[in-house]
Amino acid sequence: MTAPAFDEFTEDRLLDGNVVLRQPRAGFRAAIDSVLLAGAVPAGPGDTVLEPGAGAGAAALCLARRVAGCAVVGIEPQADLVRLAGDNVRLNGFRNEVDVMIGDIARPPPRLAAGAFDHVMMNPPHLVAGKVNVSPDPARAASHVEGVSGLADWLAFGLRMVRHKGTLTLIHRADRLDEALAGLHGRAGEIVVFPLWPGRGGKPAKRVLVRARKGVATPLRFASGLVLHEENGGYTVAADAVLRGHYLDV
Repeated sequence: MTAPAFDEFTEDRLLDGNVVLRQPRAGFRAAIDSVLLAGAVPAGPGDTVLEPGAGAGAAALCLARRVAGCAVVGIEPQADLVRLAGDNVRLNGFRNEVDVMIGDIARPPPRLAAGAFDHVMMNPPHLVAGKVNVSPDPARAASHVEGVSGLADWLAFGLRMVRHKGTLTLIHRADRLDEALAGLHGRAGEIVVFPLWPGRGGKPAKRVLVRARKGVATPLRFASGLVLHEENGGYTVAADAVLRGHYLDV
């Protein structure tokens, strides 16, 4: 197995232990967002899915585990994470189902053809450069803070790569929902905004899932969303089901 370039990594479990994920101990680490994103993609057996910004492969592996027979391609600009993703693919036995390669939305691998994917899923950097304190860890900063490409560029890339009437699924900050909808306007429809409520105490959602279909004109819909935590801090039954590998029907 390829030795990762990171000084230290942890070996974690997702989907009730059914996905093994090696990831850096420091720097960017996959969290609940990756699992929820993968859970919300309406893929079926035989479908092809693209994930720009795949990291160490958390979302891609979760989707491949939930949907047997789908093929997931990830692109990731950080070479160390690509190598680690390759290790994770082998650890989980997905050599034929998941492929993470070097590249980003500005310089995608040449073999990726526009309109070739049934679905695109993405968890772009959530923060705008110049408006936040950037982490001193370069890998963490690159994963959390936008570089040259902003949210509009990510959405344009996703819409270019997905087939006509295919889906694009995004998880992002709720306070940037207006930007996400602007990036989809006129190019996608059947948009669903799905809030992720932190708890039952009436706190506002900090994250939203947004799903859209390319080239359709069905009106936007606001869904009731998902409550993540009970008052005691534990996950709700519905959230726990998704974290164990169930489909999240937005």
